This record gives sequence, structure tokens and C-alpha cells, in this order.
Amino acid sequence: LKNKNLKKGISFINLDDLSEKISDGEHSHIPRQKEKGIRYLYGRNIKEGIVNFDPISDAAYISEENYKKFTRTHIKQNDILLTIVGTIGKSAIYKTEYIGKAGIPRHIAKIRLKKDVDNTPEFVTAFFRSTVGKWQLNNITTGNIQPLLSIKNIRTLDIPKAKKEFIDKITKLEQEQINNEINSLPLIEQAQQLLYQKLGIDFSKIWKGNFYSVNLSDFKGADLWTPKYYYPLYINTLKAIKQKWPTVPVGEIVTVKKGDEVGSDNYNKYLDKIDSDVPFIRTTDLVNYEVDQFPDFYIPKEIYEELNQDIKAGDVLFTNDGKIGHVAMLTAQDKVILQSHIRRLRLKREAIEKYSLTQEYLFLVLSIKEIAKYQADRYTVIQSTIPTISNHLSDIEIPILDKNAISEITKLVKQAFELKDEKKEKIKEVTEEIDNYFGV
Repeated sequence: LKNKNLKKGISFINLDDLSEKISDGEHSHIPRQKEKGIRYLYGRNIKEGIVNFDPISDAAYISEENYKKFTRTHIKQNDILLTIVGTIGKSAIYKTEYIGKAGIPRHIAKIRLKKDVDNTPEFVTAFFRSTVGKWQLNNITTGNIQPLLSIKNIRTLDIPKAKKEFIDKITKLEQEQINNEINSLPLIEQAQQLLYQKLGIDFSKIWKGNFYSVNLSDFKGADLWTPKYYYPLYINTLKAIKQKWPTVPVGEIVTVKKGDEVGSDNYNKYLDKIDSDVPFIRTTDLVNYEVDQFPDFYIPKEIYEELNQDIKAGDVLFTNDGKIGHVAMLTAQDKVILQSHIRRLRLKREAIEKYSLTQEYLFLVLSIKEIAKYQADRYTVIQSTIPTISNHLSDIEIPILDKNAISEITKLVKQAFELKDEKKEKIKEVTEEIDNYFGV
């Protein structure tokens, strides 16, 4: 392919010659903390084109003191972040606007381009995401048990010396898609803050209980015999909500549909898939309240059509097993198959008419830890080795606010997901443009 493109007049340059700095992050172990500090990224936080924050499983901060001490963690605005251990070759540009001050471990490489080169971080990142870029990254990966991209090999990557007009076009599209992500997340946060404001409950004052006891009569009549089922924080939080607002069980207002297992024999990785293959969405593929546009696996279209999962834009997704409590919403760009650990939630018509509910409001309410996550934790049990809430998703109760509040929240969430939909459309366009440019 390189020879073919050289004949077409497309030359290449080593990434090392384009770069001011290429290195990995800190090799030493730095203690993590859940309290706010300097965000410390995991390899799994880097997705194609964006950085994802996992509010459920990430203890995602280090102290300011350790950040200053371990300078190898430091990254600068517009550094390219590339995953190099375990999950290989996912890249995104570091933007303080939505990531904030952050550091990286050895599982992530930082690539800082020279200021005087005829290239941009946006173009290089988009190139890494293309088929040609993936082929190269795959070919220089080593390691038998744990895949590894060495810094030495990364330096040898061939980056195309494309025409300025083409680099400018790709750069513009990439900047637009990044800005869409930067602008969408604050809208969701704004909607969440509005919901907290409308609820009018000071959750910080609810009694947690470092120890507690249960009446035998309550224990005998209970649905579950687990400590979390009786945890005062969870019980008292729901009581506080019910004292101020009417609530309704999820099962009363939505249809719940379980995803499917397709068998690992049917998994195709990105480089092995054909154009008609469909993204297979697992719990790890819910990122920043949406489904990952570039998941780890794809499945044949025939299986997609056979399963006929009946999913559409606006459907709310909730993880029921494993990482319980992740919530996302589908956009018009999402043609996917859902794994069995994910539930698809769609409002019933009668619920919309009776309570003036919207899919956006349903999504937003389920994204609030004091509502959905606390209740999901109450119902969580270990099934063999995997945590699950089984059929108890339908028992989670959500507050019904007044019509105007629901409308305000809906408007903000809708704006956020319109931006996310546009972002996905632009990323798709970029990928197709680069593949076509190289005749893939």
C-alpha cells in the first residue's frame, strides 16, 4: 500500500521527525484517590478521538503533591495520547477544556508535534484511527501475553505528507468533533445540576450509618439478605426523595429489553471486519453517556438482522450486570448490537401521556447516583463471579418532577445528544476520507 501511494505522489515521514517529544507516562506506582485532585488517566480512558471518564470503576485522581513529584506524568494541551499497553492504538488529543489538569501512566504515550511542521495533532490522531494507521500500529505491536507498543517502534511510524488542503480539511473536521464533545458534556452536567436543584434535597445531610442492625421481622420478609440491601444511606436517600416527590418504578413506565450474547466465535476485530459488520456493544463500550463508535468487536450483519433487537435513537441503555449502573443514550448514528449485560429502556406511551416523561428525562434521572446507582447497589448480588441486579432494574423508583422541570431538563439533554450525533457523523466522515485518500 505504501509503494502504491508513493507512485501516486504521496510520500511519508517518520513520526519521530515530526515530533518534539515522544515518551510514555510514569512507570512508578502512584497512589490513587477518589477525592478530587489531579485526574490520572487509565489506558481504558482513551477512546478513539475522545477521553472517557468512568464514574463507576475509576479511582481517578492523584494528589497535587505527587503530580509535581512525578513529572513524567505531565501532559500539555494538544498532546496526542496513544494507548500502548494492553489495549493498543487508541488515540485522542489532550484538551484541558473537558479533561482538566491530568497525568498519564506508562500505559499511555504522549506525542508532541513540532511547531514548524506541516501537520497537526488532529490529522495524526485521525490517521491513527484510519485503516492504514491501524495496520501500521498492529504491525509494530509486540508481546505474547500483554500487547505492547514500544516507544522505539512508535518513532518509526510512517505518517503521510499529505497535501495541505487535505490536512486542513481533516484538521477542521477533527476540531469540530472535539468541540462537539467538549460542548456536550457541560450540557449534561448542567441538566444534572438542574435536577438536583429541582429535587431540593441536601443529600450530604442524609445519615449514612457506619454500623446498623435490622429487625428480624424485616429481615425475614425481605427480598434480599445482603448488607447493602439495608444500608441506611440507600434507604434514607430513597425515603427523602419519596417525601418530596411522587415516584414510580421503572418497570411501570418503560419496556425493558435485554441484549444478546452472540458468541466469541462471531467476534471480528476492527482490522478483520467487513463494511457490513455491526458494532457489538459491551458494558465497557458505554463512554461519556453514549456508545463507543469504535468498540473492540464487530459482528456479521446476518446475526444483527436475525436478532432484530429493535433499538433506535433516544433509547436509554443501562448496564445490568458486571459494571452496574452505567447509563447511555443512543443517537441516530448508532446502528449496534447490545450485549446481554445491557438493558434497553423505552418509555411506554401511557407513561408519556400520564407523567409528561421523555427519554431524555429518563436518561438524566438514571445518571444521578442518588437515584439509580444507590438503588442498583441495594439490589446487587454476585451471580457466580459477576455482579448483577437480575430483574430488579424494574424496581428502581424514579421521581416525577413537574412538567416544566421535565421540559427544561429534556431541552438540555437533547442539545447535548444532538452535538454527540454530529460528532459521530464527523468522525465517520474523517475515517472515510482518509481511507479513500489512500485507496483502501
